[in-house]
Amino acid sequence: DTEGLLRIKEENQKHYRRAQRHQEKKEKIQRHNRKLGDLVEKKTYDLKTQYEHLANLRRTHILELTSVIFPIEEVKTSMRDPADVSSESDNAMTSSTVSKLAEARRTTYLSGRWVCDDHNGDTSISITGPWIILPNNGDYSAYYSWVEEKKTTQGPDMEHNNPAHTISAALCYATQLVNTLSLILDVNLPKKLCNRQVKTQQRNHEFCGENLSRHRFTRAVKKLNANILHLCFSQHVNLDLLHPLHTLRNLMYLVSPDTENLGR
Repeated sequence: DTEGLLRIKEENQKHYRRAQRHQEKKEKIQRHNRKLGDLVEKKTYDLKTQYEHLANLRRTHILELTSVIFPIEEVKTSMRDPADVSSESDNAMTSSTVSKLAEARRTTYLSGRWVCDDHNGDTSISITGPWIILPNNGDYSAYYSWVEEKKTTQGPDMEHNNPAHTISAALCYATQLVNTLSLILDVNLPKKLCNRQVKTQQRNHEFCGENLSRHRFTRAVKKLNANILHLCFSQHVNLDLLHPLHTLRNLMYLVSPDTENLGR
């Protein structure tokens, strides 16, 4: 029994010395982990600082781009509410008729369905200048109506102020701006829209090349609107401000100086 007790004591001492070595190793690992944790925290802070600096640079470039080359502004029109005009011309008109006229004014028949738009007729959005504007309600039917009319009309087009020309130019500039913004923000766009002539395919810009049919034009507009919404989502633009048909208005909200996360 005495010999067995001595053997057990010796084994306990070995285990105790081994436990001490493990404890020292554990403390060394903990010190190393704390050192790595401090380093990771410092690197994370430096990375966050670099991201903020990069975001500020992107924001500065975008604001310069949209103030010098692609200014986007809201253009007020002097159209009066037909309900007000009618009520002034007919004093016997009932209030229900006035309200119905006002409601009809805020409704647009677009692509086979009625679309409610509170800004219809009041404002337009311009890009690169007050003469290049898009309807605020997203109704670009003037373009393909003009294209269909051109098919039946011979001779050169002398209407320099044709709304179809301004719609085409505005969409052309909007596409160029969106493609440039995707490069600055480093965001891949879900839809591909060409804004230059490709030598291999001899393909012109979607909107500033040949006259597009209604199907091709509508398809290109949908792709442009999808790209704009994708950029808005990436920059955390307030969703309550966005509308899937408001091309330039959504773009205006995206590049607004009030957009807090612009450049992220």
